Amino acid sequence: MIQQYFSEITNLLAIVKKEEQEALNHAAKKVADVIQNGGIVHLFGCGHSHILTEEVYYRAGGLVPIHPILHEPLMLHEGAVRSSMLERKNDYAKTFMEEQDIRKGDLVIVISTSGRNPVPVDVAVLAKSKEAFVIGITSMAYSSSQPSRHTSERHLFDVVDLVIDNHAPVGDALLSHDKVEVNFSPSSTVIGATILNAIFAESIKQMAENDYDPPVFLSGNIEGADQHNRILIDTYKQRIQL
Repeated sequence: MIQQYFSEITNLLAIVKKEEQEALNHAAKKVADVIQNGGIVHLFGCGHSHILTEEVYYRAGGLVPIHPILHEPLMLHEGAVRSSMLERKNDYAKTFMEEQDIRKGDLVIVISTSGRNPVPVDVAVLAKSKEAFVIGITSMAYSSSQPSRHTSERHLFDVVDLVIDNHAPVGDALLSHDKVEVNFSPSSTVIGATILNAIFAESIKQMAENDYDPPVFLSGNIEGADQHNRILIDTYKQRIQL
């Protein structure tokens, strides 16, 4: 199974690299443009998708102007089953999205592999109402196979400005065994982390080639990093609490 999982993930990454190249480039350009114009990048996900919002936050080698929208009841540590139930509630996103400092010229990335639950859909809609550019990372195969739970019957891919397909299979799990009743071994976190880091890598390159100094954190375990990072933290402290 170890070799098979590596093989399946490698194949899936190759598919994303080939099929999503245009969308990835578009996303990278938007990220670069937003940062060069003083905006920031917000990310949101429920349950395990929220892990990806933290993956790129305050990260050595990562961009500084990154703001994860972390609403704890939708994360796993306050109750995994409860978080799943809340994700299905229409209009619940209004309870935490109104207070988010999302502005015109910002970019919001919403992550939901199934794309069917109301909270990610509403987050995308509310972010667009604040005039942000919204990217959705989702699985088109998964989303298209399941009815939406949103009152509008829309999925995440219906309400965003740009869709990036993570090509996760229906149910997210990659592997099967004749003695196991259900498929197992999820894919979306590995693929999602690669998608986000690839986008940001390209955006950093584009900023550099535009003669704009990319705001990138240096590992705090490297001598001299504290001064480098403090300057960047001070630059964005009005919008991102670090």
